[in-house]
Amino acid sequence: MKEKLLHLLSENARYTSADLATMLGVSETEICAAVAELEADGIIRGYKALIDWASVDDRHITAIIEINVTPQADAGFEEIAERIAEFEYVEAVYLMSGGYDLSVIVTGQTFQKVAMFVAKHLATMKEVTSTGTHFVLRRYKDMGVKMCGTPDDRETVSL
Repeated sequence: MKEKLLHLLSENARYTSADLATMLGVSETEICAAVAELEADGIIRGYKALIDWASVDDRHITAIIEINVTPQADAGFEEIAERIAEFEYVEAVYLMSGGYDLSVIVTGQTFQKVAMFVAKHLATMKEVTSTGTHFVLRRYKDMGVKMCGTPDDRETVSL
């Protein structure tokens, strides 16, 4: 039941315990106990609303930063990844396979602020050997939710 419960909550964290109980064919008490246990065990880490910031504020920039690092003896990538995760602008940090070591999702108010964050805080870390910054221009789907329900408001550019 717990895995099905997790899938339902990942689809919609606003389901009530009554909704979940009905969908899973168990009592509300069982749902409340299962959710409390999943939270206590650190499996459910939090609940967040998925916001279409482009509809609210055009000063919300997201960037994906590729970072190569020198792993540390006895710590590997863990210590550097944890330090990067502490920065306010950082939304996510992932250890990657392939052409770079860490993928970092960063948000900021302007392209310049994000670029300066990378230049001053990430690129200057002694373990960081290179960075590559990719700015998100438009989100079509995020966390399983389609984000393209509004028309593209970019102006046509003639060359």
